[in-house]
Amino acid sequence: MVTMTRRIGVLDGDGIGPEIVPCATAVATAAAEAEGIEFDWVPLPLGRSAIDEFGTPVPEHTLTALDDLDCWILGPHDSAGYPARFAEQLTPGAVIRKRYGLYANIRPCRAWPGVPATAPDIDVVVARENSEGLYADRNMAVGSGEFMPTPDIALAVGVITRAASERIAHQACRLAATRSGRITIVHKANVLRLTTGLFRDACRDVAAQYPGLTVDDQHVDAMAALLVRRPGDFDVLVTENLFGDILSDLAGELAGSIGLAGSINSSDTKVMAQATHGAAPDIAGTRRANPVAIIASTAMALRWWGTRVTDAALVGCADRIERALGAALADGITTPDLGGSATTTEVGDAVTQRVAGHGGG
Repeated sequence: MVTMTRRIGVLDGDGIGPEIVPCATAVATAAAEAEGIEFDWVPLPLGRSAIDEFGTPVPEHTLTALDDLDCWILGPHDSAGYPARFAEQLTPGAVIRKRYGLYANIRPCRAWPGVPATAPDIDVVVARENSEGLYADRNMAVGSGEFMPTPDIALAVGVITRAASERIAHQACRLAATRSGRITIVHKANVLRLTTGLFRDACRDVAAQYPGLTVDDQHVDAMAALLVRRPGDFDVLVTENLFGDILSDLAGELAGSIGLAGSINSSDTKVMAQATHGAAPDIAGTRRANPVAIIASTAMALRWWGTRVTDAALVGCADRIERALGAALADGITTPDLGGSATTTEVGDAVTQRVAGHGGG
């Protein structure tokens, strides 16, 4: 019997990254074995450990290796904790995102059985445009999008283009077509008429190409209020960078915790699993870190990859991971941030066991 092997990059990152990423790879390895395939994990240096060994947070040989990979897992990075000489450089995530054009940040937020949630009926996906907007690390070809003409004046450049707006709109519409068929365009065109008005109009034009969808739009401030008041009324939210970042964090907390919030960043040909949360250096090494988000992100990346290349085994791995994750949470196996007492590795082990068909669920 010939076993198919798929190569996946692994970048542990900083803070809790080296604790949670191995949980994700262990769970995915068990899923691959159940599907009759193998993953060839390719460890790559990134972050503070890479600075210590190679003098840079993103070594060139890490990028060269990623050039040849379609899928990788990126642990959280703590660029705020790097030596001062790196303060003006792009963060590791920004370097990778720019190099590979990872413009689509897809962030699902849903309540899980067994996890207390402020909004038990929430099940939304935020499709966030991730290549432009107001974020200073992604809206200029050279230099930063923030600058100070005097010590008392700070300016920021916000960039919205029709091309970038249309491509995230297509992603969102295709996603909505696989769900309830409802998509909400989030903007602030009553104030930012030209920039977010362009985003809104470009999304409307794209959505018109998908006649089966129900399309509406909301101002971002109203959308935040509506997520709190009646989250069950919404399905796919498509929005620009800053609004998507804020709304997905809000939705993640409404669903129970940002520690549950998985996400992927993708181009049309490459995908990166990256949890929504940060590196949490304050709890690194305490065994309290929640691995659920990075495990969920890994399942999302495998599903995206498998769908793109028509690989049923990869999609099957994603299905197995998501079922096992749900079963472990329903059985009350959670870290302290969710009110449980399990350690990071105990949660990871519980999900791995359920992927393999052992223990609960």
